[in-house]
Amino acid sequence: MNAQAPVIAFEGLGKVYAEGTPAQVTALRGVTASIRHGEFVAIMGPSGSGKSTLMNLIGCLDTPSSGRYLCDGVDVAQLDAAGRARLRLEKIGFVFQGFHLLSRLSALDNVTLPLIYAGMPRRMRRAKAEQALTDVGLAERMSHKPSELSGGQQQRVAIARALINRPPVILADEPTGALDSHTGEEILALFKRLQAEGHTIILITHDAHVAEHADRVLMMQDGQLEEAA
Repeated sequence: MNAQAPVIAFEGLGKVYAEGTPAQVTALRGVTASIRHGEFVAIMGPSGSGKSTLMNLIGCLDTPSSGRYLCDGVDVAQLDAAGRARLRLEKIGFVFQGFHLLSRLSALDNVTLPLIYAGMPRRMRRAKAEQALTDVGLAERMSHKPSELSGGQQQRVAIARALINRPPVILADEPTGALDSHTGEEILALFKRLQAEGHTIILITHDAHVAEHADRVLMMQDGQLEEAA
C-alpha cells in the first residue's frame, strides 16, 4: 500500500446531538482532515471542544450527522452496525485512560479477548497474546491480574490488547492521564516504537507536553479543527 495514502480521511464531518429539539448541541462543524499511514498525530483541545466526539467517529463508535469518513479506504457510511463492529476489530486498536481491563482476568486473558471475538482457536490466541505482552515488556507478568500490576503495567496490557489484531491504527484517548510523569514518558516512548513498526498513532489529549511527542498536532476548538502553528 502507498505509504503516503491516508489511512484516516474525513471531509465536512459534522455531529449534532438531539437535532431539532430544544436540547440540540452541535459538537462538530464541518471538520476536514487526513492522516497518513505511519503518522503520529495528536488531537488537542479543551473539555467540550469536540475532540471526544471526533474520537468516537474515528473509532466508528458513533456515526456523523453529515460529511464523509473513510477508514483505511472504507466508506464508513456504507456499513451497518455489524460492519462497523468488524471494521473496529480489524482496523483500530483502542487505548483508554482508564485501562478498561477485566479485574478477574490475568493479563494474558485480558489480551486474548479481541481474538475470542474474532473467532480464533484457543492455542493460536494464547501464542499471539504471549507475543504481544512480550513486545510491550511484560513477559514476566502474564499471569498477574490488574490489581497485581502498576498503572504503567496495566496500560501496557491495554496496549498489548489493542495491538493483538495488528490494526493499522492505534487510537489512544488520554493514555497517560492516570499515570505519573515518568511512567507516562515510558508509554509515549512505546507509542513511538509502535509508530516505527508501521502503526498509525492518533492520540487524544489536552496536555501540550504529551502532544509534543507527535509528528503533527491538530487543534479542536468549538467543534472545528485546525493544524497547530
